[in-house]
Amino acid sequence: MTTPPETSTSHAAFAQSVLDAERDAIGLIRLDDGFDRAVELIRGLPGALVVSGLGKSGLIGQKLTATFASTGTPSHFLHPVEAMHGDLGRVRRGDAVLLLSFGGGTEEVLTLAMLLKQDNIPMIAMVGKPGSELGRLCDITLSVGDITEACPHNLAPTASTTATMALGDALALSVMRARDFSASDFKKYHPGGGLGKQMMPVTQAMRFKCSENLRTIAQGTAMSDAYAQAEQAAKDSGLRRPGALLVVDNAGRLVGFVTDGDLRSALIKQGPGVWTSSIDTIMTRSPTTLPDDALVRDAVHIVREHRFDEIPVVADDGRPVGLIDVQDLAALKVIEG
Repeated sequence: MTTPPETSTSHAAFAQSVLDAERDAIGLIRLDDGFDRAVELIRGLPGALVVSGLGKSGLIGQKLTATFASTGTPSHFLHPVEAMHGDLGRVRRGDAVLLLSFGGGTEEVLTLAMLLKQDNIPMIAMVGKPGSELGRLCDITLSVGDITEACPHNLAPTASTTATMALGDALALSVMRARDFSASDFKKYHPGGGLGKQMMPVTQAMRFKCSENLRTIAQGTAMSDAYAQAEQAAKDSGLRRPGALLVVDNAGRLVGFVTDGDLRSALIKQGPGVWTSSIDTIMTRSPTTLPDDALVRDAVHIVREHRFDEIPVVADDGRPVGLIDVQDLAALKVIEG
C-alpha cells in the first residue's frame, strides 16, 4: 500500500500520495461468503436494518443508513451511547444490526453487541481485522483488512474510513440489486431535488406533444408548407415553434427529423430553392430517439454526449409522441441553459 511521506516539497505531491493510499485501501478489500450471507440476511429482514458506530465509524454509519433507506432497505441509525439510555428500544424483533468499529474493540459498541446478543438480534460486524472482539460477538463479520492510514503518523482515520465507506456502499447496493430495486422504485424515494427531476418520465417533462401542440409533417411535403404548418401549430398552441420537425410516413411512423440547423445548412448550400423542395431531401433518416418510457436522465445523457438540442420521443410502434427540447431540460435545472 502507498504510504504518504512525512515530508514533501509539494502539497500537491503529498495530497496525491494520500489519494493513492485511500485508493489502495479499497483495492485491498477481499470479500468472502460472509458478504453473501450479509446480503441475504438484510434482504430477507421483516424489519429494519439498524446501523451503529461511534466517532468516525458513527458518521459513516449515518451515511450508510441513509444509503440503505434510499435504496429500498428500511434503516435507521442508533447511537451506541444513547442505546444505553433508552434508545435500545429502537431495535425490535425482526431487525438486524450492522455494527461499525475499525479496531473492533470500541467499548460502547461492544456493550451494545452483548446486549443485542442476549436478545438474539442478528448482528453484522464491519471491522478491520476479522478476529476482533466485535467480530467474535457478531453472526457475520465483514473485514476491510489491515489498513495503513493515509495519515503520515498512521493515526488519523483516513484510509480506513474510506475503505469502510466503500464496503458499506457495496453492501447496500448489493442488497438493492438482490431486491430488484428499479429506477422507478428509486424515484419513489427521491421525489424532490435533482435526483427526483432526473428520474421524471421524459413524457412528463416535454412541452411539445403530438396529441396537443406539435404537428407532424407528412413525408414528401414541400419545405415551405412544412414550416407553415409548424408555425400555425405554434400559433394555435400559444407556444414558440420547436426547433425541429418530425416527419412521418403514411402509417404515422417517424421516418425523418429536420432541425433549424439542417435548414440553415441547406439554404447556404442550395439557396432559396430549398423552400420548394421536398422535406425528404434534407431530413435526417433514422434519427436518434428516446422511447416514451425513458427518463429525463436519458435525455440529459444524449444532450450532453451528442450536443443535440431536440430529441424525438417515440412509442413502441414507431409513432412519435413528442419532442424533448433542451430548454425543457434547462427549465428543470438538470442542465445549464
